[in-house]
Amino acid sequence: MAKMWAGRTAGNTDKIADDFNSSIRFDCAMAKQDITGSMAHAHMLGAQGIIGADEAAQLVDGLQGILDDLQSGALEIDLSCEDIHMFVEQVLTERLGDVGKKLHTARSRNDQVALDLRMYLRDEIAEIRALVKALLAALCAQAEAHKAAIMPGYTHLQRAQPVSFGHHMMAYAMMLLRDLGRLSDCARRMNVSPIGCCALAGTTYDTDRVGEAKALGFDDIARNSLDGVSDRDFCAELLGALSILMMHLSRFSEELILWSSWEFKFIELSDSYTTGSSIMPQKKNPDMAELVRGKTGRVYGDLMGTLTMLKGLPLAYNKDMQEDKESIFDACDTVKMCLRVCAPMVETMAVNEDKLLRAAQEGFINATDLADYLVKKGLPFRSAYKISGTLVAKCIADHTVLEALPLEVYKEFSPLFDADVYAAIDLRTCVEKRVSLGGPTAASVEAQIAYVRSEMA
Repeated sequence: MAKMWAGRTAGNTDKIADDFNSSIRFDCAMAKQDITGSMAHAHMLGAQGIIGADEAAQLVDGLQGILDDLQSGALEIDLSCEDIHMFVEQVLTERLGDVGKKLHTARSRNDQVALDLRMYLRDEIAEIRALVKALLAALCAQAEAHKAAIMPGYTHLQRAQPVSFGHHMMAYAMMLLRDLGRLSDCARRMNVSPIGCCALAGTTYDTDRVGEAKALGFDDIARNSLDGVSDRDFCAELLGALSILMMHLSRFSEELILWSSWEFKFIELSDSYTTGSSIMPQKKNPDMAELVRGKTGRVYGDLMGTLTMLKGLPLAYNKDMQEDKESIFDACDTVKMCLRVCAPMVETMAVNEDKLLRAAQEGFINATDLADYLVKKGLPFRSAYKISGTLVAKCIADHTVLEALPLEVYKEFSPLFDADVYAAIDLRTCVEKRVSLGGPTAASVEAQIAYVRSEMA
């Protein structure tokens, strides 16, 4: 097949070179954006008098026909074409004749692919944001249902202080809110039209770049033509945001994996989101959470591959940039897949509140509150800290907990202890006393849920 760019060269590349050079296997994903962008370009050419108004109308109708046929299945993408741009132009020319050849006036594949990619990723961000919101809704629902369920909070994976299950869920909700913000920032900076920058130096035609950009929903145009065709910051930025999002999903998955183990048994994941063993009938494996954790490295790889590809490129466009699409497409697909499984997995998980409470009691996580009790009675904190630690050591030796220790034993360590110590170290009291903003009280968790829901709206 003759190449549309044949002229300076014969266009007779080797078959292996053709396959190596071709991008249609993956850039066909941008067919809709390519055709939509071309329709706006045809409108602009006609409105500016660069081509006839009737020719512009024929181009728009022809492009709409190609889009309709692709969506209905009446037309299949020819994978022997070099890229999606050449495929669309080839079909258009076959259907319209010489009029089809006028579509590429005042543009280049360099600005065309940059336009398509921005439009495609703009749509992907909207879809990913919707999926993040679905997971946020699931986290808020679980937090609301278990806002008073006492559990141990951890540092260094050691039981530290009492919190609630709802409070823990909302920590992840806050992470995801930041992810929504990063995605919005990416979309805002991405929403700049490069069309009209052409190969690198603009065009001699009197084009209306601003009008064409507005027709395609862009906020602005690229102000420098060299930058317009060579900028892939928006890919790297989005990959960075997606990598952070996956890091959050991976941290959450790690906790679900731990919590669903026999050693914790804080939660039980639905059978719909676990698998069994081929030889061990007792097993219930958290494979979906493990896959989310594993796929995080894949998205990190997409980010590093893109940054490495870009780091040594001179201006303006270079063929290396063809490598941007497989990485960013893969990252978007991976993130969407993970989010689609995470939201229902969270919605359907069962929370074992009794087990959470027992773990909190056995962890002596009210030891700080015991020390605070003595401080409020007038003892210096360091002295109170030592007495509290000594009492914990005694409980461990006697296989008991602070709540069950007799009052006379407490008085052996300090005369300041009285019967009110049991109320002071009750785990629910310990949680509800932490009244600072953002803390674990039921009221605070409710406020956090309301905040997240308002931000989502």
